[in-house]
Amino acid sequence: MTFQDLHLLRNIQEALAEEGYTQPTPIQEKAIPVILKGDDLVGCAQTGTGKTAAFAIPIIHQIHPIVGSAKKRKLIRALIITPTRELAIQIQESFATYGRYTNIVSSVLFGGVNQVPQVDQLKRGVDVLIATPGRLLDLHKQGHVNLDHLHHLVLDEADLMLDMGFINDVKKIVKLTPDNRQTLLFSATMPLPIRELAEQFLTQPQYVTVTPIASTAEKITQHVYQVEKEDKRKLLHDILQAHPEEQILIFTRTKHGADNVVKFLKKQHYKAEAIHGDKSQSARQRVLEQFKNKEIQLLAATDIAARGLDIENLPFVINFDIPNIPDTYVHRIGRTGRAGKEGKAISLCGKDEWVYWQAIEKLIRLKIKVVENHAFPWKDAATAKSNESKENAEAPKKDFRNKKKFSFRGKKSGGKR
Repeated sequence: MTFQDLHLLRNIQEALAEEGYTQPTPIQEKAIPVILKGDDLVGCAQTGTGKTAAFAIPIIHQIHPIVGSAKKRKLIRALIITPTRELAIQIQESFATYGRYTNIVSSVLFGGVNQVPQVDQLKRGVDVLIATPGRLLDLHKQGHVNLDHLHHLVLDEADLMLDMGFINDVKKIVKLTPDNRQTLLFSATMPLPIRELAEQFLTQPQYVTVTPIASTAEKITQHVYQVEKEDKRKLLHDILQAHPEEQILIFTRTKHGADNVVKFLKKQHYKAEAIHGDKSQSARQRVLEQFKNKEIQLLAATDIAARGLDIENLPFVINFDIPNIPDTYVHRIGRTGRAGKEGKAISLCGKDEWVYWQAIEKLIRLKIKVVENHAFPWKDAATAKSNESKENAEAPKKDFRNKKKFSFRGKKSGGKR
C-alpha cells in the first residue's frame, strides 16, 4: 500500500511527498482507513511506529473541508490529549508539517509557562488543539476553551497518562466533549484500566495492534553489562570512548541521577546535558533543540522527559539504570531503531538490579547477550551465575532433599538426623 492508495487530499499528498513519505507504516496502514471511515479506534503500537501520523493525517483530511478558507472563524474541531509538554510540542509540529498546504491552525497548551500567549492564540482561533490535561482543564474553567464544536478527540499515550495519575483528569475532559465525537485512543500497552477507559468512552471501537505488546524492535541490537554499581560511570566512559562520534541518549531512573551523570561526563570533556521534570520548559526545549541539531553529543534523561523525544536516526541508547518496570525498558530502547532503522541498546546492570533485568527478559521473551569482556565485571562471579536462572537454582535443591532422604533411610540406627 502507498499513501496514494488512501485517496487523501492533494494538499496532504504534496506535504507527505516533500517529507519523503511513500508507504504508510503498519499502524498507519491499519488505522488511517478506520479513522477515515469515521469509526472509533483503539490503537496499540510501540513508540517509533508512526503513531502520530496515523491520527494526524486522517484528522487533517476530514476537517480541512470544514475549516474552509483562512477567513472562516476558527473553532476547536480536534483535541489531542497527551501527558507531557514534549509530546504536545512534537504532535503540534506533526500537524503543522502534514497540514502545511491547508488553512488548519494548530496550537498547544501545557503548564509550567505563562498562560497569556496560549490564551491569546485561543482567542485568535484554533482548529486543532494539543494539550496536557491540567492546563486544558484550568483554561476551560476560566472560560477560554470551548469544546462544543469538537469532531475528533484523541487520547494519546494513554498508558503513560495512567502512570502519571492523569486518568481522572482525562475522564473529566471526555465528559466536556460532544457525544457524537469520533474518539481515538492510542497506547503502547493495554493494562486493564486503559481497556476500561476505552469501553466507557468509545463507541464500538475498532482495535488495531501492529506489534505484540512489550516487544522490542527487531533491528535493535541489545547487550547487557554486569557491572558493580560504583563502577558504572567508569564503564560508561569506556563505552563512550569506543563510540566517539555517536550521539547517545542515556537513561537514568531519577532526576538527581541524570544530573550526576552529566556532571561526570562534563568532567571527561563530553558535550552533555540533562533533561528532566525539574528543568524549566525553556531549558528543556533548548536542550532538545541542541540535541536534535547535534550540538550536544550526549543527553541524560529520565523516562517521562524522554517519552516526548522524536529524533530521527538516533543510533544508540544506554540504560545507565535498569528500570524497575519492565515495560519502561521497551519504551526506552524504542527511541532508537525507529521506523525500521537499525539501532543499539546497551544496559548497565548492577547486582541489585538483576531481578529487574530478569523481569525485562521475561516480558520481551528474549535472552539478551551478556558482555563479559570488560574492565568492571561483578566481583562475585558465583553470585552472577546463581542469579541467572531461578529455576535452575531450585532444581539441585530438590535433588539434594531427595538424596538426604535416601541417605537417612540407608543409615544404621543411631545416625544423626
